[in-house]
Amino acid sequence: MRRKIPSSGALVAFEAAGRHESFSRAAEELNLTEGAVSRQIGRLESYLGVLLFSRVKNKVHLTEDGQLYWEQVRSDLERIEAHTLNLIGRPSEGGVIELAAIPTFTNRWLIPRLPDFCARHPGITINISERPDPFLFADSPFDAALHFDHPAWAGMLRDTLFGEELVPICSPKLTGGRTFASLSDISNFVLLHKRGRWDGWRNLFLHAGLDHLNPAGGIRYDLFTMIIEAARAGLGIGLVPRLYVAQEIQRGELLIPFEVRLPEEKTYCLIYPERKIGSWPLNVFVSWIGEVSRNYVLSRH
Repeated sequence: MRRKIPSSGALVAFEAAGRHESFSRAAEELNLTEGAVSRQIGRLESYLGVLLFSRVKNKVHLTEDGQLYWEQVRSDLERIEAHTLNLIGRPSEGGVIELAAIPTFTNRWLIPRLPDFCARHPGITINISERPDPFLFADSPFDAALHFDHPAWAGMLRDTLFGEELVPICSPKLTGGRTFASLSDISNFVLLHKRGRWDGWRNLFLHAGLDHLNPAGGIRYDLFTMIIEAARAGLGIGLVPRLYVAQEIQRGELLIPFEVRLPEEKTYCLIYPERKIGSWPLNVFVSWIGEVSRNYVLSRH
């Protein structure tokens, strides 16, 4: 059955005209005449039976229906363009993996290890996009996601990598380069919190038997990277994943004032839909990341 889809030329002209709310600027962008763009829009409106633009004198504005349709068309055209560019740029031997990932985890853990993957598999390209929250694979261009385990991933295949290990960190200048004799010494310092992870300090104090300490006081930040920089600046003591600060600790820029092992509350996973099992590039990546994760866990202990 023939699909009920307008011509691609009309959709491209409509997207540009809607973005600029100007037929003349759309024509300039598309290297067409203003009359050609106007005719494309007219044919599209006739095809749909809907008025997409209101026309007042020499100005055009998207109607309510036009705005909704424009948002959908823009998203679909961007997705088609991305798929097209990926196919054009695909190596003659190998493949491309579209990976969604948690940004800080990617910057601090994955990317420093990717040169090893590239050296072993030079024909496979990994494109990485930031996705801090779970999403539906069916509505995305992604082959897999590096993310926390979450009920939203139900129905997907999940390869467990390792648990998140939180540690307290601060500038050595804050404590004079000394570690604490007891975790209770932390009550003399400002606590740095991550918004959305309000229970971090509370769980640490409960785990250490210090439930009399107030876990709620201190400064709050949106991102772990902000907490890390605040700790480096001597603003207080933060609680962050150990893997995010491994280099700073090694260089002596940050200090773990008291070693305490919290039960791992979150688990990093590689998530992908079952239909991707037959993808050779993804299978290679699954095998590689499983290996480097096991090596990381061994080195951590």
